[in-house]
Amino acid sequence: MRLLAKTSAAIALAAGLSACSLSGMLGGGKPPTNLVTLTPEAAEPPQIARTVAAGQAVTISTPSVARELSTVRVPVQVSPTDVQYVANLQLVDTPARLFASLLSETVRRSTNRVVLDAEQTTLDPGLTVTGALQRFGYDASTGQVVVTYDSSLSVAGGNRVETRRFSASAPADGTAATVGPALNRAANQVAADVARWIGSSGS
Repeated sequence: MRLLAKTSAAIALAAGLSACSLSGMLGGGKPPTNLVTLTPEAAEPPQIARTVAAGQAVTISTPSVARELSTVRVPVQVSPTDVQYVANLQLVDTPARLFASLLSETVRRSTNRVVLDAEQTTLDPGLTVTGALQRFGYDASTGQVVVTYDSSLSVAGGNRVETRRFSASAPADGTAATVGPALNRAANQVAADVARWIGSSGS
């Protein structure tokens, strides 16, 4: 009987610790009301099987971000010096990784390029796309979600480097219900613009 009581107590403790761990990963005692990701809006071709010449592949790196974007929460620019976060809204991953994944898939769907990630650069880096995600959140003063990406494109060997800023906005009211979809629209617009730039660039 004493052994059974000890076993039950151990199971209850383990369950409690698991619940605490899950709660901690979700940022508090209660999970967020809205958990959002970025989904590509570019039409998906029936199949993607490509072969390109050396130097024609595209390697897309995860962008660097400011400290307020090093989180799974969505920032609100209240004033030039005041940054808060949208209540009850959480991303499934950091903005940098979500945007890199969206950009890769958008380029893959809307151009004829072979898209590689940073871990595949030994195959053929070709055109290398790096950048900084400058803004990825809600601007309270304008009532707009803003996504701004400073991109750099270089050919293998660094014989040519191009830089360009891409930015898009979408209206929202600052609540989780509207900021999430607006982020997806703005991020897709930026990704589509970058994809067109990559698609028109020579090697």
